[in-house]
Amino acid sequence: MNDTPDKKTVITLRRAIGILGIILPLVVALGAIILGDCTSIQRSISLYYNTIMRNAFVGILTATALFMFAYRGYDYRDRIAGIAAFVFALGIAFFPATSQMVKDCGTLCLHVEHYSWIRIVHLVSAALYFLTLAYISLFLFTLTDPKLVFTEEKRKRNNIYRICGFVILGSLLLIAIFMGFIFPHHPQYDRYHPIFWLESIALWAFGISWLIKGEVAVTDDLSNP
Repeated sequence: MNDTPDKKTVITLRRAIGILGIILPLVVALGAIILGDCTSIQRSISLYYNTIMRNAFVGILTATALFMFAYRGYDYRDRIAGIAAFVFALGIAFFPATSQMVKDCGTLCLHVEHYSWIRIVHLVSAALYFLTLAYISLFLFTLTDPKLVFTEEKRKRNNIYRICGFVILGSLLLIAIFMGFIFPHHPQYDRYHPIFWLESIALWAFGISWLIKGEVAVTDDLSNP
């Protein structure tokens, strides 16, 4: 594939999506501590909606959603996955897992109500978002254009995509196990913020996958996708 303006746009989108995924947990966590009154990280990334970093949380997710919507890829599967990620990212951003006004980290925020329909939409959107990201890494990024040569670099990239995809799935599974089985019986473990860290790991894996797809590393002269 020649280095055409269209290709440059696609590569730029991939890199932007990857960068946004990587910086989201870092920006909201550090920002809430430096700019707000938070003395530690929150229980999950979504709860930064409750802090001074609300606009950053919503803004980064919205930008990611728009980039995913604009991304075309190579066939209809990329398009469908991009639209799905767009919808689910907006679901996370605009249906927060909160509903009552309380004070937290020195800023007026919303308190979680476990059975709120808004919270249900948020949790379903988050789960489907991560599943979509894993699907993209495992089943779309690993495809090879039959008109191009399958190079050693492409094999290495596919291995990275698969690792990232399985890391996302593993993180999602561990979150479900913690929320469903560990936290109800051992709530003291929540002080280690496992949900926040597992979400961050999943987002970093997602970001790395897209950066590799954006040709920041492990590239070859054939520009094999």
